[in-house]
Amino acid sequence: MECSSPLVLGIGNVLMGDEGVGSVVARHLAGDAGPPEVTVVDGGTGGLHLLDLLAEHNPVVIIDATIDQQAPGTVSLLRPRYPSDFPRSLTAHDIGLRDLVEAAALLGPLPEIHLVTVSIGGTPELGLDLSPPIAAAVPAVVARVRRLVADLAEATGD
Repeated sequence: MECSSPLVLGIGNVLMGDEGVGSVVARHLAGDAGPPEVTVVDGGTGGLHLLDLLAEHNPVVIIDATIDQQAPGTVSLLRPRYPSDFPRSLTAHDIGLRDLVEAAALLGPLPEIHLVTVSIGGTPELGLDLSPPIAAAVPAVVARVRRLVADLAEATGD
């Protein structure tokens, strides 16, 4: 049952410091007085319980940490069309984001997905706080997601 309302889904384990950046961004956005038709969800460590959200919303903006060759705090936007387009270097969750998208693809067509990644420095350490470079990137990620959602709404005429 797909609807046309956008979903913003933050993924991350807040107990693992920088790995929780997607959840931190989702909580910032959830506190905004943004467009009422946008659903913002802190998806935590991911999991198959998120499949319904992917089936119910289109487009979907996902925010997650990634371990890549970029400097910590680098924000990137990807437009994966297939599960194989997702970076292999996304950090591990209970059920990885790529696993979630592969399961969703088995159930039907994928929504239009926009993946906002935040580069983290390496294997995250236990802790509740973001490192200084990742904490400094949060406002830029929040602004980028807000712009992206506004652009998506404009493109669909909402």
